Amino acid sequence: MFSETEPILNEYHQLNLSEVIDFEKFNNYSITHHSTTIEGSALTEVETRLLLDEGITPAGKPLLHSLMVQDHYQALLFAAEAAKQKQPVHISFIQTLNAKIMRQTGSIYQTAFGEIDASKGMFRKGNVSAGATYFVNFDKVEKLVAELAETISGKMQTINTTEEQLNLAFDAHFDLVTIHPFYDGNGRTSRLLMNFIQLFFQLPPAIVFKEDKAAYFEALQDARKTEDISVFRTFMYAQYRKQLGNEIEKYKKLQSSDTKKGGGFSLVF
Repeated sequence: MFSETEPILNEYHQLNLSEVIDFEKFNNYSITHHSTTIEGSALTEVETRLLLDEGITPAGKPLLHSLMVQDHYQALLFAAEAAKQKQPVHISFIQTLNAKIMRQTGSIYQTAFGEIDASKGMFRKGNVSAGATYFVNFDKVEKLVAELAETISGKMQTINTTEEQLNLAFDAHFDLVTIHPFYDGNGRTSRLLMNFIQLFFQLPPAIVFKEDKAAYFEALQDARKTEDISVFRTFMYAQYRKQLGNEIEKYKKLQSSDTKKGGGFSLVF
């Protein structure tokens, strides 16, 4: 898995894409677009960019989808800054990620244990399922998330190799979405936790591509059924290679186009 990814990751690093003007911004737009589309947003990539760049809400699309996109983008910026500051992972950090993702779209749930505001990063107080998958009982959620946070934080201080760092990011993604601690936003929060860990180690943040949604869900289900995390890692490494390859190809096409135009000048010169 990693052996196939390492060469393309090295090539990606050698291109210094982070020095390209607005590369980070548009990469964040892409992460937000794919993550929210997986969860039902109907905004196109162009509409996502216009919304985040100029505040233009697309006509004919549910307002909820625009709010989802805005919240995810702000949560991603928060995660990126936290990674730069070397923020340790603890239970409240994971709850904060979810609260930011659900800030404008979280619902209020009335439970036997009181009111749960999904926009505040509060853990669920009821049992949930998705399709044929039933997640852990709600009374185990807080303990499991605390243990996960402790494990992640500990490993972030001790692991050294890129393979270990990527495995930790992918595993954290899988573990959190499998616990399913929130009423909503579990997928987005889990993918954002993965991105945070990658950014912490100065690695390119991964994307789960919207067109691969079915394969993504299948990889999650198969990894749970077989209790074999390598199933999910294999899927994520393939997504990572796809993402890095796309960026390298776009950069090379840009360079080729600039060369034909004469050293990067526009045709008016």
